[in-house]
Amino acid sequence: MYLGIDTSNYTTSIALFDGEKVVQKKKLLTVKKGERGLRQSDAVFQHTVNLPELLNDTDFSGSLDAVGVSTRPRNIDGSYMPCFLVGQTNAHAVSKFTGTKCFETSHQVGHILAALYSVERLDLINQNFIAFHLSGGTTEALLVTPDKNEIIKAEIIAQSLDLKAGQAVDRTGVLLGLDFPCGAELDRLSQKADKKFDFRPSFKNLDCSMSGIENKVSKLLADGESPENIAYFVTDCISKTVLEMLKRITDKYGDMPIVFSGGVSSNSLLRKTVNEKYNAYFASPEFSCDNAAGVAVYAYLKDRNDSTHSITD
Repeated sequence: MYLGIDTSNYTTSIALFDGEKVVQKKKLLTVKKGERGLRQSDAVFQHTVNLPELLNDTDFSGSLDAVGVSTRPRNIDGSYMPCFLVGQTNAHAVSKFTGTKCFETSHQVGHILAALYSVERLDLINQNFIAFHLSGGTTEALLVTPDKNEIIKAEIIAQSLDLKAGQAVDRTGVLLGLDFPCGAELDRLSQKADKKFDFRPSFKNLDCSMSGIENKVSKLLADGESPENIAYFVTDCISKTVLEMLKRITDKYGDMPIVFSGGVSSNSLLRKTVNEKYNAYFASPEFSCDNAAGVAVYAYLKDRNDSTHSITD
């Protein structure tokens, strides 16, 4: 059995993976009404309280093979957030106490592997594919390639140069009085819209700019537009921007499997818009948002890779 731990910006998560099935538990961090996020010190405190509770509440009997933990946002130099230290210290404590190996990876790799698990395509770790990571702090398209040491290597090939998709969703939601994080509620609200808007995505080569979305939302609010129509405007803008980014990427890199991960990938309009033109893989909502499932899968793959000295299906 493999234990995964992820202490991201807004969710404390653990997961167990037996090589076939994932069982996971999560607890959202508390954000005060009307606020758009948490200070890292507050996130660290809440993770420190939440993680032991989740571990104590986990029904597990048997032996542990290894522990996996996300220790940084991305697998690049300088990638760091204090909130991941809570998971890291707890993972190493569990590893030491149980006499098992501890494998460290990034939050982003965890997202990608969770998506692959969700759509039953873990075999894609053996080939190149495109992964979109759309969340509160990330709007990136990644060229993912097999890697002996890291299982997969993710290289940014396109991204938002300013506002991220999740920021556009959450900032709009807070303005409309929704609870943070706002993705699911904004999605439901947008489905009641009775008006559509013209929108042309802004790009510089493969990279997009989303700051104009926030400016337009402020104007729509000032003009008295309905919350439902504003919610639709934001989700439609994000969907059209991602679709254009995908077109530019495939024009440059050619056809290859496309996988979507991150909380924004749960949006119903985004899925519909993309799947009308591309046969993309979208993780189910419980594996799209922050979770430790992909980190547990990573521990399994690393343990198996270290034992066989090769990446196998």
